[in-house]
Amino acid sequence: MNAVIEAIKNRRSTRKYETRQLSAEHLEAIIEAGLWAPSGHNDQGWHLTVLRSKTLIDEFSADAKDCLAKQPVEWLAAVGKNKALHIFYNAPVVVVISGRKDAVSPFADCCAAAENMLLAAESVGAASCWIGLAGALFKDAKASPKWHKLLNIPEGYEPHYCVTLGYRDGAPGKAPARKEGTVTYID
Repeated sequence: MNAVIEAIKNRRSTRKYETRQLSAEHLEAIIEAGLWAPSGHNDQGWHLTVLRSKTLIDEFSADAKDCLAKQPVEWLAAVGKNKALHIFYNAPVVVVISGRKDAVSPFADCCAAAENMLLAAESVGAASCWIGLAGALFKDAKASPKWHKLLNIPEGYEPHYCVTLGYRDGAPGKAPARKEGTVTYID
């Protein structure tokens, strides 16, 4: 099977990581893959913030959970109140993906960068997970300015998602079956 398609089919979201740090070689390859993602009109309107400080990642998780706990959507509030949950699953690396607000298509560009990083992680034997729950923190009027500053988010950029990176602790889960009836061909 083609190596790219194999990586796509084998990639799983990882929620249990080894404590060891991701190798510099693997991290650089994954970040570079994110930077080579397609973007609207080749605008490349993203900014990647790479966190490797366990202390900062833990604080980020705690503050994100505090913001989630205040959400009016019941299941989000329950996630925020779950004392056992670490938003980033104790991964040794968290990448915050921000989009330039005036880019042609910042949200789609950031999604493409995230997917490239997820696939690159799989291809080098690392593990990853796309994290959307941290978004509550960046929508919170009180917490957002603090984290924009702590993460050195450039002026004019908005964080959209995070990607966790590390080495999987345990075997990957089995892929769920693909839904049927999701493709229509018209000749």
